[in-house]
Amino acid sequence: MRAKAKYQQLDNVAKAYVQLHICVFLWGFTAILGKLISIAALPLVWWRVAITTTSLLFVGGLITKLKSIPRRKIGTYMFIGVLVCIHWVFFYASIKASNASVGVLCMALSPIFTAFIEPLYFKRRILWFEIALSLLVIPGMYLVTQNISASMITGLLFGIISALFAAWFSTLNKKYIENADPVSITFLELGSAWVFLSIILPLTGLIGYEYSFWPSKSDWLYLFALAIVCTTIPYILSLMSLKYISAFATTLTINLEPVYGIFLAWIILHEDKEVSPGFYLGVIIILFSVFSYPFLKRLAKF
Repeated sequence: MRAKAKYQQLDNVAKAYVQLHICVFLWGFTAILGKLISIAALPLVWWRVAITTTSLLFVGGLITKLKSIPRRKIGTYMFIGVLVCIHWVFFYASIKASNASVGVLCMALSPIFTAFIEPLYFKRRILWFEIALSLLVIPGMYLVTQNISASMITGLLFGIISALFAAWFSTLNKKYIENADPVSITFLELGSAWVFLSIILPLTGLIGYEYSFWPSKSDWLYLFALAIVCTTIPYILSLMSLKYISAFATTLTINLEPVYGIFLAWIILHEDKEVSPGFYLGVIIILFSVFSYPFLKRLAKF
């Protein structure tokens, strides 16, 4: 009986790893779809959060779970949603200004930003290897920015801002999500992102920022793929996998997203022809720092 239970646990863990890798692989397509969708970053994110939030309404028991959340925390989750919104806007602005590879690469900087933001919220000291890995990123970014066009530099700056906001909202989620239902919290966060953008979009018109709000016929397919296949579905898969996989293993696996994203950009968008070999050397250095972080963090506990 005990052997059977152990076998069942191993089977659950194996399934969880498969689910998590599918989740991260699907996230790798977000940059590709962002490049293929013709509308600008602001309306693109508006449609993404609108479709995703609507899809979450079909999750059973959502309203009941929303009512169980303390009112004092609702404002916190809504603020986190605004941070998520800003992160996505800059992420897609980065892709539009440069390419999918640059946008995804910048997301690899999120763990480095987290290394400095997390101690502020959890009142702990910054560890020596966090500083070392942050310094290691500098030559990597130097190699990436060599011999690329001015538009790519702009995209790189947008991507760095996007990574900063990603680290910020991830840290706040870790601090405040506690034991609350993740689906209802996601509904609140993405719903507040939709409200925030619904206010911002008309204001951008007043200051002379022009863009096409309505997606083209081909955009609709990409938008639904982005919202459902690359947002709702991987989110549910990640929740299922977390029941059987440790936080360390999850973090390490999610770090594969830039690798998947850049690889997919090479295959689908042929972006390997747009940059120099130095770009990829910089990518290797940055990814090395990202993958080293969880290992060094674990060693520091012993």
